[in-house]
Amino acid sequence: MSPVAKTFAAAAVLAALAGVGTPVTEAEPPIRIGASLSQTGAYAALGQNQLRGYQLCVKHTNDKGGVLGRKLELVVEDDHSELPTAIRIYERLITQDRVDLVLGPYGSPISEAVADVNEKHRMPMVAPVAATTSIYRKGRQFIFGMLPAAEDYLEGLIDLAARRGLRTVVVINVDELFARTTARGTIELARRKGLQVLFADSYPLGNSDFSALIARVRAADPDVLAAATRFDDAVAIVRQLKASNVNPRMYGLTVGVDTAKFQHVLGRDAEFVYGATPWAPELVEVRAGGLIPIARQYPGAREFLESHRKEFPGADLSYHTAAGYGGCQILVEAIRRAGSLDVEKLRDAILKMNHNTVFGAFKVDPDGFQIAHKMVMFQWQDGKKVIVWPEELAPGKPRFPTPPWSQRR
Repeated sequence: MSPVAKTFAAAAVLAALAGVGTPVTEAEPPIRIGASLSQTGAYAALGQNQLRGYQLCVKHTNDKGGVLGRKLELVVEDDHSELPTAIRIYERLITQDRVDLVLGPYGSPISEAVADVNEKHRMPMVAPVAATTSIYRKGRQFIFGMLPAAEDYLEGLIDLAARRGLRTVVVINVDELFARTTARGTIELARRKGLQVLFADSYPLGNSDFSALIARVRAADPDVLAAATRFDDAVAIVRQLKASNVNPRMYGLTVGVDTAKFQHVLGRDAEFVYGATPWAPELVEVRAGGLIPIARQYPGAREFLESHRKEFPGADLSYHTAAGYGGCQILVEAIRRAGSLDVEKLRDAILKMNHNTVFGAFKVDPDGFQIAHKMVMFQWQDGKKVIVWPEELAPGKPRFPTPPWSQRR
């Protein structure tokens, strides 16, 4: 096992969850749960967030007595945001390290890459941060998602735009699996809502110069700019929109926009930006006229927030952390319901589950695709994320239209 894996394994013999039973005795070996997570490379920031979710869940589960009379032990290795490395890690975790179970890596591309390893070994894998629908439509039996469909990530942006009479949209995306799927879905959503798609374009992962693409956006002059992004390109796009004085009346981005770092890096330039997220701390901390049944929809979420602040002071908290925690909760609940680590019983337990975690609703279809969880849309307002869609969850209203850069303070 690598030094990184040993470090995480030693640090994470901890745990998290209610509904676990028998007292733990020293004689019982731990249930070893393996995972590959991006701690370096392109996906590092959000991969680290996901890891903290796993670590907290393991800690809380162990604090409450473990499951089946056994503690949990987390064994994590850094895949460096590389697909081949992640494949090798899961193969080694299952065949050499002989972990009992696994949890998923960060993101759709790596989850897709390792899914066949788990299929080959018939090892159930809850994939907390893999939203691309195609992953679940290939006859696989042992992967189970937590996120809504990637195609629906920007549904809120398109719906808000249509309700305000906007008519044209440009769609851009980083050229990787999740973002391509999100872009295709956004184009279809826009057409269904009667918006004209002026053009759609992509750019390579790691790109930092968007001048040519922004020039096309400026020439097209869309009412709406919809972008399926990663964190670094989301920041760069906003900066270059400002530098080029490009002024869509609404613009929304996807991955990374929900993090405190996004606002910290951009400052006031983050104002008016719309972001999509399947979960936000604000869902737990904010009331919307009593419309959000917190305890029922997100059981344990307040305790999760408090524990995160205590255990990881100053660390970023995004939906990736909550999804990691929730994915671990689902695995623990499946063990409890199955009463064993038998993979067929665990698979059956997950497929039958209609359950709520700190992350929200969980229910999958026969392919393991998430069908219960829904997206929300927020807007950065006065340095804070304000949920603005859907209306039944929204304590605030969109600030519309986005003012031209020249009119901002």
